[in-house]
Amino acid sequence: MKSLKKLSLLLLVAALMAFIAACGGNDNTSGDNNEDNGSEEKLSGTLTVSGSSAMQPLVAAAAEEFMAENPEVDIQVNAGGSGTGLSQVSEGSVDIGNSDVFAEEKEGIPADELVDHKVAVVGMTAAVNPSAGVKDISKEDLIKVFTGKITNWKDLGGADQKITLVNRPDSSGTRATFNKYALDGATPAEGVTEDSSNTVKKIISETEGAVGYLALSYFTDDTVTPLAIDGVEATDEKVKTGEFPVWAYQHAYTKGEPNELAKAFLDYMAADEQKQLIEDQGYIPGSEMEVERDAEGNQK
Repeated sequence: MKSLKKLSLLLLVAALMAFIAACGGNDNTSGDNNEDNGSEEKLSGTLTVSGSSAMQPLVAAAAEEFMAENPEVDIQVNAGGSGTGLSQVSEGSVDIGNSDVFAEEKEGIPADELVDHKVAVVGMTAAVNPSAGVKDISKEDLIKVFTGKITNWKDLGGADQKITLVNRPDSSGTRATFNKYALDGATPAEGVTEDSSNTVKKIISETEGAVGYLALSYFTDDTVTPLAIDGVEATDEKVKTGEFPVWAYQHAYTKGEPNELAKAFLDYMAADEQKQLIEDQGYIPGSEMEVERDAEGNQK
């Protein structure tokens, strides 16, 4: 009888230990599953971006770093101008359309269908061939230069060189920004017209007397000279305070809310960790601006 009781006790203990072991095993399995479920899924896929050539250096640099961190992602960054970016994103032919101007400012763009993601701010100014011998110009004279009323730099104390105008096309956000804030809405005279800021810079650097306009992010060497306007230098510091008024938001538009990959990339560019990248590429983080501007162009 005692032996039977001992045997029953042993069986009970063995069953209890088996139950505990089984529960422990289930806990471990559950923990592994939770760990797997909690891990981030790898991003993959292709993003197509087009638009503002003023934005292209920044977006291309951010895309390169983003792809290095996410090797299964491919991002194609094309220029073409703000109008092109807005048109293509509206049509759904690209995922992100970059623009130097608000979508509301472009005729024929269904702005109410687009979502604005402000990536940064960039200043813009007139760019001249260094041989012109001019580094500062009044806004009044700048307007006369671009409307063809002044045709030689000697009239402004510079070299005896004929002025050659280098413009961007009507679809360009850089052109729209420069015309609005540097030329007070005046329409530039006919000149050379180029689709790309890179090409504009190249032509100005190779042509004596040439003048055009560029985002400050393109003044990376001494091949072209940025003009101060009314004695105010075109610098990031002057843009931040509003002292230099020729600047624009760098907008990244999506048609409706962005898809998962586009949102991840836009969040990446907007993260605090990317401030250094933004500054290194010649742009200004939006959080550092001391002034704001609305779609009507009012600075406050």
